Amino acid sequence: MENRSLPKNLRKLKILIAFLSLTIAISISSCSKKGTEEPATKPPTLPPPTPTSFTAAEATIAFNSFNTIYYSPADKLYYSTTEKKGLAAIWTQAIYWDNVMNIYERTKDPAYYKLITDMYDGGAKRYDNYNWDNSVEWFIYDDMMWWIMSLTRAYEITKNQAYLDKAKSGFAKVWSGSYDPVKGGMFWDFKHSGKNACINFPTVIAAMRLYNITKEEAYLTKAKEIYAWSRINLFDIAKGRVADHKVGDNNPGFEDYTYNQGTLIGAAVLLYKNTNTQSYLDDAKIAANYTKNSMSDPSGILPAEGDWNEQGVLKAIFAHYLADLAKAYPAGDYAKWAIFNANTAWGNRDFGRGIMHRNYKAPCPTGIVQSYESSSAVTFMQLFAPAN
Repeated sequence: MENRSLPKNLRKLKILIAFLSLTIAISISSCSKKGTEEPATKPPTLPPPTPTSFTAAEATIAFNSFNTIYYSPADKLYYSTTEKKGLAAIWTQAIYWDNVMNIYERTKDPAYYKLITDMYDGGAKRYDNYNWDNSVEWFIYDDMMWWIMSLTRAYEITKNQAYLDKAKSGFAKVWSGSYDPVKGGMFWDFKHSGKNACINFPTVIAAMRLYNITKEEAYLTKAKEIYAWSRINLFDIAKGRVADHKVGDNNPGFEDYTYNQGTLIGAAVLLYKNTNTQSYLDDAKIAANYTKNSMSDPSGILPAEGDWNEQGVLKAIFAHYLADLAKAYPAGDYAKWAIFNANTAWGNRDFGRGIMHRNYKAPCPTGIVQSYESSSAVTFMQLFAPAN
């Protein structure tokens, strides 16, 4: 008798074999824990993690890179941009000079001492030998005061009497034209259009430095008077916010700038160190805290001031006086905050040229960059570099 069920059984057998084959294939491809699959492609090599802090050697590299790109050996001053077509603004040269002093004080390298004296010579040649009566070169009071502050510091380092003489004559010139003997405070311009933070707090700093050098009580008296006026008229004591200006009897004009926060801090710390009056230190602390908590981003990165203008230098000024506060009040942990900002900027530097940018959070542009924009992070690195 013919068996008619065989084809049906064969079909079932084929189906079973196919099912088992598929199951085995799936098991091999998706469930192996012992490397039965083919070796995976080796992942790409990643860059080393960003260090928790830049080194002292890197701080020196950062300064030297800034100098290579922006310093004019012929003029003994700094260019305004990487194009090297013109010099930076008169007042910003004093800020750059301060940073030359920073690296000298940190390293004691004679080459940087020479750069201090060279920049004085460059300024003398460019700006009529610091002739404060030349209203073409020196056309606004705060421009003069930035240089006066730097001249006092340069004297403290070099003991060159010419530097001190220029600082004293400059201070007398500014005081005679800027000080308001009736209502108090300092006017920022020759037309007396307003009293700005950028002249009042720097005047306190210059007066305190001159007092510390000469011990002439008149400087201390002036410093205390201008600080008292500024505290009432240019400072929100509850918040720690510094106003940019006050015009006439109008309310203070509050605009947030790091250099105004910084010069208040510097003025207050100098007065605190001299008088041991706690309120001065408290003012400095609350101003620093406002800068960190209200002006910086949530992680603590300072604002990217200076959209293609001189304001790129503002954080360099802030850095100077935050460093003073960090020494006067180490418990405030301000150094950690400063190092975080500097390290972020250094990690985002232009690796080809070694310069940094005002926006610490973003890679430095590889095209034309202003010296103003590159200056602040270099300053932070000099002031907060580790000891070795």
